[in-house]
Amino acid sequence: MTVVQVATCQFPVSADIRHNARHIARQLRAAARRGADVAHFPEGALSGYAGVDFDGFAGFDWELLRSATAELMDLARELGIWVVLGSAHQLSGDRKPHNSLYVIDAAGTLVDRYDKRFCSGPPDGSAGDLAHYSPGDHLSTWEINGIRCGALICYDYRFPELYREYRKLGVQLVFHSFHAGNVPPERVAAIESAIGPELRGVNRAPTLTFPGVTMHPSMTAAAASNHVWISCPNSSAAESLWPAFFVRADGVTTGRLRRNAPGVLISEVDTGADLYDSTAAWRDRAIAGVLHSGEVVDDVRSRDRTSL
Repeated sequence: MTVVQVATCQFPVSADIRHNARHIARQLRAAARRGADVAHFPEGALSGYAGVDFDGFAGFDWELLRSATAELMDLARELGIWVVLGSAHQLSGDRKPHNSLYVIDAAGTLVDRYDKRFCSGPPDGSAGDLAHYSPGDHLSTWEINGIRCGALICYDYRFPELYREYRKLGVQLVFHSFHAGNVPPERVAAIESAIGPELRGVNRAPTLTFPGVTMHPSMTAAAASNHVWISCPNSSAAESLWPAFFVRADGVTTGRLRRNAPGVLISEVDTGADLYDSTAAWRDRAIAGVLHSGEVVDDVRSRDRTSL
């Protein structure tokens, strides 16, 4: 049996690096006390999220960000806990930074970094993530207690190809960080109006917004179709469009925090658990491009598709 205890953490992410670092340190200690092997934080958890928590990176205090990161690495070593930490990663010259997840092991060593591959916004980079960040170009994998892990960030969830690529690499647990918080109430109301309040009854979502409606079902589908466990933290800064939650490899949500409130959700990943997986026999074939189950028949009535 291979088991990992995951702490999915949410707090009100802000533009204040010191404020964010205090929340992260507090939740790291809480996660360690509760027996977690790894603590997972939202997108931009330490740096704040450009374009939402602050206007942009002009005048950004990169030295403070680096020193705060180093302090949290020391704390991870002290507590003996892994950390998957959302932040920004400075590039050379005037290039836009990456929107990243730092992977810090229980010895306090930075072992990998995932950079958000699909940054939101139009192709000309005039808005959204692309106005502030440079997209990444790689997947990131590592192992905790023998379980192979991977990382994704927010808008990446709209591209199921990334989950398939991780599955090809044998990933069993995905740390998928989000930041859908600090949304003005009037903006939430405007999105709800655009969707149509009459549809609330058939869309069971924390907020009737496009991300609120689509994100959780997408994570359920990603887990069930790829048979991977998924940790989904979010900023809890009001308004937050949904609370952090955790999905088992069969698509079942096993825990959820309260929206707009800080919290730490502890979930157990047991890769030896007997979970429902209806696609197990055919998934690898489908990934390889064989898009049917069983054996295809060679029959004239099968080939003729315009007669009864």
